[in-house]
Amino acid sequence: MLSLTLRQLVYATAIARHGGMTAAAQALNVSQPALSVAVAQLEAQLGQALFLRQPGRMSPSTFGAAWLAEAEARLADLRQLMRGPGETAPVPFAVFDDLAPGLLAPLMARLPEEGLTLAPQVLDFDALAEALLRGEVALALTWDLGLAPAIARTPVSHVAPHAVLPAGHPLAQRDSLTLADLAPEPLVLTDQGLSIAHFRSLFASRGVQPRIAYRSASLELMRSFAANGLGIGLSYTCPAPALSHDGRPLVTRPIRDAGQEAIVLARLAANPLSPAARRLSECLPSLLPLPAPHPTIAAMPDRGES
Repeated sequence: MLSLTLRQLVYATAIARHGGMTAAAQALNVSQPALSVAVAQLEAQLGQALFLRQPGRMSPSTFGAAWLAEAEARLADLRQLMRGPGETAPVPFAVFDDLAPGLLAPLMARLPEEGLTLAPQVLDFDALAEALLRGEVALALTWDLGLAPAIARTPVSHVAPHAVLPAGHPLAQRDSLTLADLAPEPLVLTDQGLSIAHFRSLFASRGVQPRIAYRSASLELMRSFAANGLGIGLSYTCPAPALSHDGRPLVTRPIRDAGQEAIVLARLAANPLSPAARRLSECLPSLLPLPAPHPTIAAMPDRGES
């Protein structure tokens, strides 16, 4: 049965480092007999002499030199373990899947400037919330939807929803739209329960009932449906290209009476952050190409209204 103790390791490596019992005892502030007993017990367990005893000094045996070097390495590992993850340890980080294409790579490309790296995951709403609650990720970038009270949130931007239309649609001639404008139209939403429920609640708050024609499996599929005239897409995430994945032109218009939603940096409040995660949480807003709030939406003229 293994009965090696940490104290034995510390004492033996100190003797090798200081070249003898006397100097090691002084460095450790312990008695020489305590060192002698610990090393004798260790050698008895190993069945090998770690040191060659000579008048006035002790030097590692051939076996002892290799063994003590390995012991020093293991002690260094233990010291690092007690210090916790270092400043450059990869940060377990999750991003909501619709946000990831526009934010994750730009963030990762700039992190080396800060001496930081990520261990990233791209997840849907439910999986992201569960990963936070289980402590599998330290930080997550997501919309402020479906998060438990135990999850702390720091807003990093606020974004208004927009409608996605084919370039020739009559509503594309307007600078902005209302929920009432959109309610009679066939709508295309990404098939995420929280997202669909959220958009339904926005229409309900205005006393109108939406016509959801399609639920798409992804943001790009929703944009393709809209570009091909199958309906008007609704989304908070707005990729830069004015083309669908299949190359058709798209127009996006802000929905001026739907308010704004927060993009948040989320973490489990009870989960202590590593030094690297703490640094990431502090510098992340300045590193992201975040969508800017649209403070002038409510005042925008609408070409389709007299």
